[in-house]
Amino acid sequence: MNNGPIHDYPFEPQVPDGDNRERHVCRDCGWINYVNPKVVVGAVCTWRDRLLICKRAIEPRLGYWTMPAGYLEEHETTEAGARREAWEEACADIEIDSLLAVYNIPRISQVQLIYRAELKSPEFAPGEESSEVKLIGWDEIPWDDLAFPSVHWALTQYGEVRGRADFAPFTNPPGDLGNWRAGRPR
Repeated sequence: MNNGPIHDYPFEPQVPDGDNRERHVCRDCGWINYVNPKVVVGAVCTWRDRLLICKRAIEPRLGYWTMPAGYLEEHETTEAGARREAWEEACADIEIDSLLAVYNIPRISQVQLIYRAELKSPEFAPGEESSEVKLIGWDEIPWDDLAFPSVHWALTQYGEVRGRADFAPFTNPPGDLGNWRAGRPR
């Protein structure tokens, strides 16, 4: 079988037997190329009463602030992925406390799992995808310069359960599916 990109295979759109939607199916062998949502994992990380934030050094949203988060890798648990992202973006070693939220962003086919975590030590530094990382107090959150709606949601929802051990994970705020207009949250 050819190992080139999908367009090198003899794929054609069709509804496979037992399915209810069109997929790309190989005319030669019947293999179905499922295209599924991406999973993003991340964490609202704290050291005592301070929050860890990262300034993005890459697009999208270069120069805006976020929490450590990114795509889950194959063969990785969501918790391990959140720990890896904290290390890659902020050179931070974290201990996950609980699942904070599950967000659905259908416009860009993402599901986001955001954890609540604590830094194991106050040692951190910018990783490859961050130009700056720092610990800030609640009153210092740069609300107007947050990279994505889900960062705003996660920080807001973290604030609602700060110091609590008993809470159910949050979801998208009512009516908000993370839509963007001209690069800004709507």
